[in-house]
Amino acid sequence: MKTHLNSYSDQILLFGDLHNHCGLSYGYGSLEDALRNAREQLDFCSITGHAHWPDMPEPDERIQYIIDFHEEGFAKLKRDWPRMMDTLKSFNDEESFVVFPGFEIHSNADGDRTILYKNFEGEIIYADSIPDLHDRLSTLKKEGIESIAFPHHIGYRKGTRGINWATYDTEWGPFIELLSMHGCSESNENTRPFLHSMGGSDWESTIQYGLSLNKVFGFSGHTDHHSGHPGSYGHGVTGLWSEGRNRKSIWKALKERRTYALTGDRIQMKYSLNGAPMGAVTPLCLSREISVSVQGGGAIDCVDIIKNNELVHRVSQFDIEAKPPSGTIQSLIYLELGWGERNRAVSWEVELGLTEGRILRIEPRFRGREVVSPVEGDANDNGGFYESNWTQIDDGRVRFETVTRSNPNNATNASQGICLEVEMSVDAVISADLNGKKESMPLERLLAGARTGHLGGIDSPAYRFHKAPLPHEFHWSFDWTDHGEGEDNYYVRVRQQNDQWAWSSPVFLRK
Repeated sequence: MKTHLNSYSDQILLFGDLHNHCGLSYGYGSLEDALRNAREQLDFCSITGHAHWPDMPEPDERIQYIIDFHEEGFAKLKRDWPRMMDTLKSFNDEESFVVFPGFEIHSNADGDRTILYKNFEGEIIYADSIPDLHDRLSTLKKEGIESIAFPHHIGYRKGTRGINWATYDTEWGPFIELLSMHGCSESNENTRPFLHSMGGSDWESTIQYGLSLNKVFGFSGHTDHHSGHPGSYGHGVTGLWSEGRNRKSIWKALKERRTYALTGDRIQMKYSLNGAPMGAVTPLCLSREISVSVQGGGAIDCVDIIKNNELVHRVSQFDIEAKPPSGTIQSLIYLELGWGERNRAVSWEVELGLTEGRILRIEPRFRGREVVSPVEGDANDNGGFYESNWTQIDDGRVRFETVTRSNPNNATNASQGICLEVEMSVDAVISADLNGKKESMPLERLLAGARTGHLGGIDSPAYRFHKAPLPHEFHWSFDWTDHGEGEDNYYVRVRQQNDQWAWSSPVFLRK
């Protein structure tokens, strides 16, 4: 397998969100707060303003409020575009946090698009249709201005802002948004259905339907968050294998489809077919040597290989040899905060550390406020939307601050958290100071199961140390061989026991 995965040997794994919203148009939170939130947990991002809807419905009393907030948002973005560009430039760091300017166009006929510019140039394009948009982008390309226009939340029915495969063009949309807070567009039946007022998903608007038409595209995940929080945990994020952290390398990786979609946990996935990495188009062959390596953000449940939309191979917990813990091991320490009385904000100051070991990686799992439509939020909330930050104190300690607002209902998780990938002895101790309350326990206790606590009595804010997985539970690697003669496509799908998912871009076999 090491030989087959050599295509990743010169790549680094980055995470980003290229489709999200704030108060730039309609939405909440300042652009500055959105960029601060993004910088806490992403390597690259674009803050998307709503710009245009060429076939917006005619005035209608029933939906006039929808028309009104769209028109107001469009006008706001147009007015503030120059200031937006200046702010994006001020936050951009070419070696650690790359920002791409962009905007969004709605289309009933052809489905929505997120337009990204490679560099800090270009204006809002007021195209009459998606084909017209592509023509205008082609003209800009001849002038040296590079762009991408990828489809998002494609699952809605065609004609109601779902994708129209007849006008989809892989040149401008090298990848397609598989997942956002709208839902999952892989196929019709999944654990994240479309629940927005715009309606459910339609089979002919799904990722798998597009693959059945022999379209070539990669997969991405984005939040489509509307409260100034790119990368909001659990809403969608893109994993990207890039040759470097800079703009040129990231853009090249996006164009070459070295992307995969994630729900939230930063699952690290490598996948190749005959040595070709995810997103590649490779020549026809009879024997297909598939190699997969996955390091989860929690215990893995199963890893699937999907060929031409059919499950052809699954590796599950039954196939993994259990190894009892001993000595020094690698594991994940996930501390989650929240719960308590509804509609009450709670500020947290937490220091989390360990003895006889070291922190290998820190993964913040911060969420933004749960708002989808602008009519749901509080336009008078002036408290700011940048509420979570973290810093590493040393090799064994991290400090973070955040704000929780409990869960709005029994089906929506609004918690905040942080996950540490650690290397430590099984009898070493994990300690935490949570708003002055001290917790201490050996790693061995968390290997057995989760531990919870409260800051006070019943209905007070609570915390949860999740079960720490053993190495064999969250780090899987395997090879599998298939045979075929046709123009096939294969992608890999990962499901964790905590219902966090990942989907690799396909590898396409073509003549």
